Amino acid sequence: QVQLVESGGGLVQAGGSLRLSCAASGRTFSSYTMGWFHQAPGKEREFVAAITRSGGSTYYADSVKGRFTISRDNAKNTVYLQMNSLKPEDTAIYYCAANPRLSIYYTQYDYWGRGTQVTVSS
Repeated sequence: QVQLVESGGGLVQAGGSLRLSCAASGRTFSSYTMGWFHQAPGKEREFVAAITRSGGSTYYADSVKGRFTISRDNAKNTVYLQMNSLKPEDTAIYYCAANPRLSIYYTQYDYWGRGTQVTVSS
C-alpha cells in the first residue's frame, strides 16, 4: 500500500504560478512511477505529467508542455508539480498517483491521493 497526500492547491490569477506537492508513505517510494492528473467538473480525469522511478524521464500532456514541470525527491518521498503561466482552463482538482509501471492512462494507476483544488481566475 502507498498513501498519497497532495497539497499546494489554491486560487491564483491567470499567468500566476503554483507548486503542488504529493507526499507518499508506505512502501518504497522509489519503486513507483508517479503521475499527476486533473479532473474538471463534468469531465473525465486527464493525464498531466508523469515521472519515472529515478526521475530520469518525464512526460507531459501537450496542453501543459513548457508551462508545468514534474520532479521528485526520493529521499523525501515527495513528487512535485510546478505550474507556471496558469490559465483558467487549468482549473481542476489535481491528483497524484503511483504505479509500478509508467503510464499516461489513469485507469492503470494503483494508488491515488484525494486531490487538491486549483482554481485559476481570468
